[in-house]
Amino acid sequence: MAEKIKFGKYVELAYEVFIVEGEREAQVYKFDKKHPDHFVFGLEQGMLEGFTQAISGLEAGDKFELTLTPDQAFGERDPQMIHEVDRSVFVVDGEFDEERVFVGAMIPMMTADGFRIDGLVEKVTDEKVTLDFNHQLAGETVGYRGEVLTVRDATPEELEPPKHHCGCGCDHDHCDHDHCDHDHCDHDHCDHDHCDHDNCDCDHDHKGGHCDCGCEK
Repeated sequence: MAEKIKFGKYVELAYEVFIVEGEREAQVYKFDKKHPDHFVFGLEQGMLEGFTQAISGLEAGDKFELTLTPDQAFGERDPQMIHEVDRSVFVVDGEFDEERVFVGAMIPMMTADGFRIDGLVEKVTDEKVTLDFNHQLAGETVGYRGEVLTVRDATPEELEPPKHHCGCGCDHDHCDHDHCDHDHCDHDHCDHDHCDHDNCDCDHDHKGGHCDCGCEK
């Protein structure tokens, strides 16, 4: 009897994520069969309810398709998630890190609680770097289309809590995105409000914008 997706099952999916604008679609990311998304169902923190409902009960070989409005997906864009950070935070060996910090770059930062958060560089001035910590799909209607590849019992090792929690609801051990981005997870659950980057005045070098100074409001 074929295994069905339910709590505790190890799941592999191949699917594409796209922004829906009327009748138009703009692909954001795609997991293919060689590099599928994989997780233990029910243990994936912050998984979007709509995504959970769409794949629950499916078997290997089943296909799925769904569309989530902003309120069902990653919420609306929040101006309070945009922060100005002192340019000095990104100085390495006495020089501003222009190779990694530029408009359009995604910069990993670290909150006081050890959670990784990614900020999109919106502006760079002589004194400040403006970072947008909104989810990249905030404010968008998001579509998913894909196929279930594998459903089986999870191993004891796979049932262990994530070893490298980044605060976004995904496990680095099975996260294939450069920015730790399971696109079915609600990264807004990461609490940015307790990290005051404006007051980050420690003496550490923040290579690549990685702020682990423990700055805290």
